[in-house]
Amino acid sequence: MARAAETRRRTRSQIEKESRILAAALEVFAQSGFAGATLDEIAAGAGMSKPNLIYYFSSKEEIYRAVLGRTLETWLEPLIALDPAGEPLAEIRGYVHRKLEMSRDRPQESRLFAGEILAGAPLIHDVLSGELKDLVDEKVAVIRGWIAAGRLTAHDPYHLIFTIWATTQHYADFDVQVRAVLGQTVDEERWFEDALAFIDAILIGGLTPRPG
Repeated sequence: MARAAETRRRTRSQIEKESRILAAALEVFAQSGFAGATLDEIAAGAGMSKPNLIYYFSSKEEIYRAVLGRTLETWLEPLIALDPAGEPLAEIRGYVHRKLEMSRDRPQESRLFAGEILAGAPLIHDVLSGELKDLVDEKVAVIRGWIAAGRLTAHDPYHLIFTIWATTQHYADFDVQVRAVLGQTVDEERWFEDALAFIDAILIGGLTPRPG
């Protein structure tokens, strides 16, 4: 945790500076990875001196863990929002929509997370096998209930979730490739709508129960 967070009450200035540090660190880590990032780059991005930065976070690893923690919270929100009481197809489409929005609007978080996974998840493996697994298991049980009730076509819910992750996060993690293939004048809103329409046709269409 940040040193300033250890006090009972943080001032508005402390909270603002911590946020600036984490925002700058996200940019640096997403671009250079943990190994390539430096405290000097993060301090410069936050608009402060390195000694001032170290007052709030004592090391690069401490900052990285804080950024990863914030990223994981953000990344889990769309799955947490999958409502067992909702209409199944609408809930899954909403989940896809939110994940695709995150890839469009917050690509740095996706790239940071992907980089950590590709490195073997040394800092978050316990979260993946704990908090994330528990959440996925909970939502898999919900989807299985919808399938058992005949409200969705039978498919393996785990692989459904993996497919949603892979499909939506591709647009953030492989943004350079997407832009190269679509062309330099790619229209952000157009590709978003086209991608959502295609995923709807494949995923939602494939999950829609057929009469009889």
